[in-house]
Amino acid sequence: MSILDRISKPNDIKTLNKKEYDELAEEIREFLVDKVSEKGGHLASNLGAVELTMALHLCMDFPKDKLIFDVGHQAYTHKLLTGRKEQFEHLREFGGLSGFPKSCESDTDVFDTGHSSTSISAAMGYAVARDMRGTDEKVACVIGDGSLTGGMAYEAINCLAQHRTGCVIILNDNEMSIDKNVGGLSKYLNSIRVGTAYNELKEGVENSLLATKVGTKVAKTIKHSKDTLKQFLVPGMFFEELGITYVGPIDGHDVDALVSTIKSAFKLNKPIIIHVKTKKGKGYTLAEKHPDYFHGVAPFDKETGKLKTKKETSTYTDMFGRHMVELGAKYDNLAAISAAMSIGTGLNRFSEAYPDRFFDVGIAEQHAVTFAAGMAKAGLIPVVAIYSSFLQRAYDQILHDVCLQKLHVVFCVDRSGLVGQDGETHQGIYDVSYLSHMPNMTVMAPKNRVELIRMMDYAMEYEGPVAIKYPRGSASKELMDVDTPITHGKSEVIYKGEEIAIYSCGHMMEEALKLYNMLFEAGKKPTLINTRFMNVVDEKLLVDITKNHHTIVTIEENVSIGGFGQMLMAKVGELSGSQIENESGETKKLRHIDASIHIGKVEQGSIKELRHMLGIDAESIYAKICNKL
Repeated sequence: MSILDRISKPNDIKTLNKKEYDELAEEIREFLVDKVSEKGGHLASNLGAVELTMALHLCMDFPKDKLIFDVGHQAYTHKLLTGRKEQFEHLREFGGLSGFPKSCESDTDVFDTGHSSTSISAAMGYAVARDMRGTDEKVACVIGDGSLTGGMAYEAINCLAQHRTGCVIILNDNEMSIDKNVGGLSKYLNSIRVGTAYNELKEGVENSLLATKVGTKVAKTIKHSKDTLKQFLVPGMFFEELGITYVGPIDGHDVDALVSTIKSAFKLNKPIIIHVKTKKGKGYTLAEKHPDYFHGVAPFDKETGKLKTKKETSTYTDMFGRHMVELGAKYDNLAAISAAMSIGTGLNRFSEAYPDRFFDVGIAEQHAVTFAAGMAKAGLIPVVAIYSSFLQRAYDQILHDVCLQKLHVVFCVDRSGLVGQDGETHQGIYDVSYLSHMPNMTVMAPKNRVELIRMMDYAMEYEGPVAIKYPRGSASKELMDVDTPITHGKSEVIYKGEEIAIYSCGHMMEEALKLYNMLFEAGKKPTLINTRFMNVVDEKLLVDITKNHHTIVTIEENVSIGGFGQMLMAKVGELSGSQIENESGETKKLRHIDASIHIGKVEQGSIKELRHMLGIDAESIYAKICNKL
């Protein structure tokens, strides 16, 4: 039996002897490479956090103690050490094991995560609640150097320093350039600064000195001298100045050193940052050499690293990235902004062609948007490319800093709609709802690859904020011959018919076309409409539709509340109420079939599975139509 097989429930790792730690780490890495190569998932970040996670499990008691992972894409080892090994057979599959911490999965997953920079705030919440209850559970969080670029992390650190509650923050540094403090002095400083004797002596001396007038002056002098010395000797002085004890850097692959440091930190019962240096992709040579490629990866061949399925070469992201380079040549005032996702959004091409006009602001979506607003106010045309799920973090900045001032900022909203295996925290199914009601905002969605290019061209000349939303995956080649010029607020009629009108939103045209053909084969002759504008209803077209159609079908990959379907029917109500008068002067009731997402959150699964589950695939919509006719 392998060592990993001996771990079937939380805390089983504590039954191992120290000599088995290295072998367990090796088995975990081999298991993760096997499963991720088969199922896809986050690999490099998980491989780098194996020993760190083992050390935390050796120092904590689950589920009593609380461990929170920032983002959560490095939690695979945690899942293994809490007895979920067998569930990896269905990693990231519909109804299977999530790729992120999920409290509904295990009581050792104490906080659902998926976005960055949230862990310190959540951990502090747990720690304060513990103090108020008078209980003694340990609280720790793991945050990566990338997540530390998010402003929310610093807000939390500042607040944590004020409240001084016991909370251990692990800074998992696998990329950040922080000066390395090496040698015996570093080890000595770390050992005494987390040592009980040192801290008791330090507090005792301070209290004694502050008890007298003369002692107070001495204490201040000592403190000034100490701080001056620390500026030279302590690499984490930034955190120290905020009021958080800093320890490190230490080797994140040395279990014994990690356990010793973490145990000492927990004993102090105060805020501590432990700076841990790890290597992304450790143990798998290909991931070590190409950590970005193996960050989030589809199923691949373990020997070569090549994807098992042919990579889609013409995705919407690719089309956007290539056209941005062309637009850069045409508009010398065009600038591009990414929030640590230049490759993921396709802006890497623009960054290579125009490095002086490309800005990667890190994981800081709020800053990215207001930064763009300043650029626009100064006469530039900033294009902000961010995933739909992440852009919602900058809601206030879009509304307050861009839309209210009617600034010419172009938002290219990638991964809009269902994104599949990453699950509920990454689905881009809220963007129409959170963007459409903003003043001066124009929200657009292309039906195919050509229309994406047309919309980008349109956005360059439009005076005001524009959001263009498009999905993950292949850029559609459907209806390439239908290319009506874009006019603000006007939809595009693909096929003109009668009785049933299908309004398709963006890339849902693929389901709308299937539905159209199904109805046509059933003897119907529906009208097929490309909505184009998600927050502006083409009133003239709608009036014409209500005259000779008894059923309107709206198809979108967005939640129903605040979606296009709801907006369209509200407009019908404004125009004529629910009773519609046809061309013969007769009144009839207009039916509406709303093919949108009627549940609050959507788990992981393939796009096909999720659409069917949600009832927004062509077959499900056809059945709804047949039931209502």
